[in-house]
Amino acid sequence: MKIVTFGEIMLRLKTPGHLRIVQINQYEASYGGAEANVAVSLAMLGDEVSFVTKLPDNPVGLAALNEMRRYGVDTSQIVQGDGRLGIFFFEKGCNIRPTNVIYDRKYSALSLADAAEFDWEQILKDADVFYFSGITPAVSASVEETVRQALRYCRAHQIEVVCDLNYRAKMWSTEQAQRVMRELMQYVTLCIANDEDFEATLGIHAYDGDVSRGIDQIDSYKKGMQEILDRYPNCHAVASVLRNLHSVEDGEWMGIYLKDGVYYESSIHTVHSLEAVGAGDAFAGGLLHALAHGYDEQQLIDFAISSSVLKLMIQCDFNVVTEADIRRVMKSAGTNLQR
Repeated sequence: MKIVTFGEIMLRLKTPGHLRIVQINQYEASYGGAEANVAVSLAMLGDEVSFVTKLPDNPVGLAALNEMRRYGVDTSQIVQGDGRLGIFFFEKGCNIRPTNVIYDRKYSALSLADAAEFDWEQILKDADVFYFSGITPAVSASVEETVRQALRYCRAHQIEVVCDLNYRAKMWSTEQAQRVMRELMQYVTLCIANDEDFEATLGIHAYDGDVSRGIDQIDSYKKGMQEILDRYPNCHAVASVLRNLHSVEDGEWMGIYLKDGVYYESSIHTVHSLEAVGAGDAFAGGLLHALAHGYDEQQLIDFAISSSVLKLMIQCDFNVVTEADIRRVMKSAGTNLQR
């Protein structure tokens, strides 16, 4: 199965340790971005995956391109041209102090790209699945139109569309998100919705905003998941991550998958996370891998949530783990010493 992801990769600048931005004079540099993260997850798991974006035609853009190549992601459809590489500054939280992300992505190469620069007939040739998140149409109006054209092509050519709603309040308002995502959802065949995504992007109430009791609201989540299927007949399944977060590091995580009227629930994982970033993208990567390999529904959600919680123990955005690593977590053996 060939999977194509479309979105923006950015330079990630993290403060050392738990220092705040105002305290430091140097950063730890790496790369990240929702769809890039998913592509790397899939490549690490041995899947055929292509990442599509636009990068600046300069050494900074080449460095980002090479970062994707080193993990085995197909970069042959990446467009290069004017603009800059987007940046996000990452300040790791601790205990009751939340993690903070500051975006610096205005005038990025992707945000300035014209929809005509992406030849979806060529890009999606032989593709089985197209993946995007709600972050991507929020980048700019031209990128929103680019996504729309890709989705229309997918529908016309029976390509499955997987979308993580992935609302980002720092990028657009709930009114903007709902206007766009309610339209784009008509093309989606599998939806991932976590926490505030339901209400912020689709106006569906499923979660009251209390991060300490997400799992406790499981019945509300289930109703929200079913409402997505009721509203969007083209969508045949919904997946969600539920969390009870007690601090930045500590909490419980579980996953739910709804298909054909049946809810499949994972076990609850109690975790102390090293870095709580990219776990949602790791969930999506695990889900796509399970779909590509024909896992049954219970195996699918178990694999996806295990991939997600394992990412909590991995620094930087990419979930650089193997299928064997994830299966050890599924068997509750992830903490064993490996020799």
